[in-house]
Amino acid sequence: MLDYQAPSDLLKDKIILVTGAGDGIGRVAAINYAKHGATVILLGRTTKKLEAVYDEIENLGYPQAAIVPLNLDGATEHDYADLANIIETEFGQLDGLLHNASILGDRTGLANYEASTFEQVMRINVTSQFMLTQAVMPLLQKAKSASIAFTTSSVGRKARAYWGAYAVSKFATEAMMQLLADELENTSEIRVNAINPGATATSMRSRAYPAEDPNTIASPEDIMPLYLYLMGDDSLEVNGQSIDAQEKKEKTSN
Repeated sequence: MLDYQAPSDLLKDKIILVTGAGDGIGRVAAINYAKHGATVILLGRTTKKLEAVYDEIENLGYPQAAIVPLNLDGATEHDYADLANIIETEFGQLDGLLHNASILGDRTGLANYEASTFEQVMRINVTSQFMLTQAVMPLLQKAKSASIAFTTSSVGRKARAYWGAYAVSKFATEAMMQLLADELENTSEIRVNAINPGATATSMRSRAYPAEDPNTIASPEDIMPLYLYLMGDDSLEVNGQSIDAQEKKEKTSN
């Protein structure tokens, strides 16, 4: 699946919601989904960034995207309900959800970790995913076959020193994916999986590894085969899997 060649119409007529769609992997995934026929709902904190992605999709002649500015750090249950209502009104259903948005937090030992930062990381990386998934679940149930893809990390499988709340949040993401996949396996047409991007040239990666040359690691475009595969119908039988987007499992986190 890492060398998966997606048909040009893989996502035709599908509605896909991408969080953290303003830049990095989220931006590239949104554009690739649109390229393959999807109507993409761009969710992010910064309207200007979302508008730039919207314009790029439009200029390329792909299906018109939609913009949903939302700050996951402060979003309430009511905000997620409003989002679900908007999607229901505009599109009637939801075929895919990519949980891409997350924050790094501090790279320091737990003994020195700020409680407020720990709570913020967990709020954005974990609680928001739970609340958003719960809010849009009825819309995903309406789709013929829907896909939820979480974003994990190597430090969400084996924790390493000084990764703090980020590592804890990714362990929680793995658990949420497994739990949801197991609950839905025999009760719905929704499949749930997680993607580990591996070492990828993003702004978060540069904050974690400021001395690293981004030209020596994968670009977001390089890892898109798996993102496309899991959203398209070629992955209908894949459920409950945590999959690396790159051939070699990296020793360093995304």
